[in-house]
Amino acid sequence: MAKKEDVEMITACPRCGSTELIMDDKRGELVCAKCGLVIEENEIDQGPEWRAFDHEQSEKRVRVGAPSTYTIHDKGLSTDMDWRNKDSYGKSIPTRTRGQLYRLRKWQRRIRVKDASERNLAFALTELDRMASKLLLPKQVREAAAMIYRKAVEKNLIRGRSIEGVAAASLYAACRQCNIPRTLDEIAEVSKVDRKEIGRTYRFIAREINLKLMPTLPTDYVARFCSELKLDMDVQTKAMEILEQAHEKGLTSGRGPTGVAAAAIYLATILCNNRRTQRSIAEVAGVTEVTIRNRYKELAEKLGIEVETEE
Repeated sequence: MAKKEDVEMITACPRCGSTELIMDDKRGELVCAKCGLVIEENEIDQGPEWRAFDHEQSEKRVRVGAPSTYTIHDKGLSTDMDWRNKDSYGKSIPTRTRGQLYRLRKWQRRIRVKDASERNLAFALTELDRMASKLLLPKQVREAAAMIYRKAVEKNLIRGRSIEGVAAASLYAACRQCNIPRTLDEIAEVSKVDRKEIGRTYRFIAREINLKLMPTLPTDYVARFCSELKLDMDVQTKAMEILEQAHEKGLTSGRGPTGVAAAAIYLATILCNNRRTQRSIAEVAGVTEVTIRNRYKELAEKLGIEVETEE
């Protein structure tokens, strides 16, 4: 029977060399998506042996707590008392014992944090979660940001800097690391520090903990901008084609990725006859109309695209 460690070590198909491998959880097989070779079989299912058809059944049948997470200062391994005044059977707790329960909750919150450094970590991770929630970032980005912040704490990079600034810089680095980029302006908008401090702190942390992050590309922003503009998939596809041609001719280097992405989207809306104004695109991309105008004229000229604008 194949072990999980053995399957994780396989990164390419032994027959055709393809790296597109699919794990079929129902059959317990690792299959090559290109040639169809079954590389591993009888994979062990790490999930529960029971089934649940709603949230209530899931809560009743589960026998373990929540998984450990780096987004909580104690990794979620400590006990947390519920805020509702109900016992383990779901019955209301009598009024005469609610005062005692309130005091237990208060002391439980206090003993979860043992010293000043852990208190600061708890505050920073709470701030990280708040910013990530406002930006609608997924769990993987929050975990990555928490890991980066913990590494900064281990190397004593917090001294002389605000907790909010380091947390915002960690979140910005995590977004780039997970290929879900957010601009410094977007991070600054939901944080309590300005754009310059976030950028300065990010560069310092990236250098000290040896974060090797590739520069963000205009193509990374196209899907999100098109979604916010409620554009069709053909517009998004056309914008990606324009950016790929621009990248091949070196038109994207040395220019702001958001501005180039916005210009490509504007060109695509014209070519696909699904127009959006430069102002609406500029508001979504966080750039000026002048930037879009300059970039799209340059793209149209260099790529030989003939457009007729209404603005």
